[in-house]
Amino acid sequence: MTTAQTTLTETIAALDARYVLPVYRRQPILFVRGAGARLYDEHGNAYLDFLAGIAVCNVGHSHPHLAQRIAEQAARLMHVSNFFLTEPQARLAQKLCELSGMEKAFFANSGAEACEMAIKVARKYANAVKRTPEYEILALEGSFHGRTMGALSATMQAKYQAPFQPLLPGFRALPRNDRDALRAAFHERTAAILIEPIQGEGGVYPIDDEYLRETRALCDRYNALLILDEVQAGFGRTGRWYAFQHTDIMPDIVATAKGLGGGFPIGACLLRGVAAEVLQPGEHGTTYGGNPLACSAALAVIEIIEQEGLLENARRVGDYLQARLRELQASGAPIREVRGRGLMIGVELSQPIARAVVQRALERRLILNAVGESILRIVPPLVITPADADEAVEILREAFGEG
Repeated sequence: MTTAQTTLTETIAALDARYVLPVYRRQPILFVRGAGARLYDEHGNAYLDFLAGIAVCNVGHSHPHLAQRIAEQAARLMHVSNFFLTEPQARLAQKLCELSGMEKAFFANSGAEACEMAIKVARKYANAVKRTPEYEILALEGSFHGRTMGALSATMQAKYQAPFQPLLPGFRALPRNDRDALRAAFHERTAAILIEPIQGEGGVYPIDDEYLRETRALCDRYNALLILDEVQAGFGRTGRWYAFQHTDIMPDIVATAKGLGGGFPIGACLLRGVAAEVLQPGEHGTTYGGNPLACSAALAVIEIIEQEGLLENARRVGDYLQARLRELQASGAPIREVRGRGLMIGVELSQPIARAVVQRALERRLILNAVGESILRIVPPLVITPADADEAVEILREAFGEG
C-alpha cells in the first residue's frame, strides 16, 4: 500500500505501536469526534457509546456548554500553584460540599489519587488520633480503587496485585455483603473501611443498603472512618449525585472523579468531621490538582446536569434499559442477571462469552465493556434516550444470536 492509500487510522496505529507503551489492548478504531452519546471514526461512521470513556463522559461527548466554559477559562487562566487562591477551585469546593453534605474538599487529578489521599488520611488518623500503630484498613473482595500503590493495596483482586508484590501492609479483605463477616472484622485497631457502593471493575455489584448502614454503625462504635469510593458510581450515574444518597448514611470521606469533569481530568476527596481535621499544611499536596481549567470544567458539568435534568434521566432511562435487558433475558438470551442502579448496569451472562459479545456489538457499532469473562458493563452517558436504549438492546440481541 502506498503512502497515499494509507488511512489515518493505519498511520496512528503504527505510531501507537511504535511509541506508546503497550499496556492497553487497543481496538483498531480511531475516533475523531463525538457528540452526545455517539462517537465518530475517521470515515464518519457513528458508534453508540454505552461505555462513556468508562463512566466519564456523563454529559455526553463535546457538550457545547462544557466546551465553551473550558475555552473561556483557558483563554483567561489555566494554572496557578496552590500557593494562591483561584475562584473556580473555591466555587467548586463549595458546590461539591453542598451536593454531597461533606465539609471540605481536596482536589486531585484522578480517582486513584483521590483514593490514595483517603488512605493517607486513614493512616494518619490511626497513628495520630486513634494511636493504634498496628491498625487495619478493611476493603471488600472484588474491589478496585486504582493503580497507585496505596490504592492498589486496597484493590482486592489478585490479577491486579500479583505483579507488584509486596504491597502496602495493613489491608484486610472482606466478602461483599456478608454482614456476619463484617461484624467479626471490626475491632479497636480498625482504622477505616473502604467501599465502592457499587463495585465497577469487580463486576457491577451493588453493595446492599443494609450492609452500608451496618458499616456506618460499626465505624461509629469503633471510631473508624467510613470511606466511600464513588469514583465510578458517583456524579449522577445512579440517579443521585452520589450512590450513598440512596441510603440515609453519611460517610467520613468520599473519593470522586470520572464523571466529575465530563472528560476533563479531575478528582476530589471530600471529607467531614474528624477526617477533615487530620491533615495539616505540608502533609499532602499536588501540583495540578484544583487548577482553574479543571475546576471550571467540573462546574460546567454540574450546571449541565442540573439544567438538563440528567439525574432524573439517569433514573428513568436506567430503569427502562434494565427492563428491556430483562425482556431480552426472558426471550432466551444467555443472561443470568441484570443488576445495578440508574445507568450503572451489569449484565451477567450464563456463558463465558462476554468478550466475544463486546466484539460482535462493536462490529455493529455499539460500544460496551466486558469485566471478566461473563459480565458486561453498561455505563452510557447520562444523556441517552429510551430510543438509544432500544437500539442498544437490539444490537445486543443480534450479538447474542450470532453466537
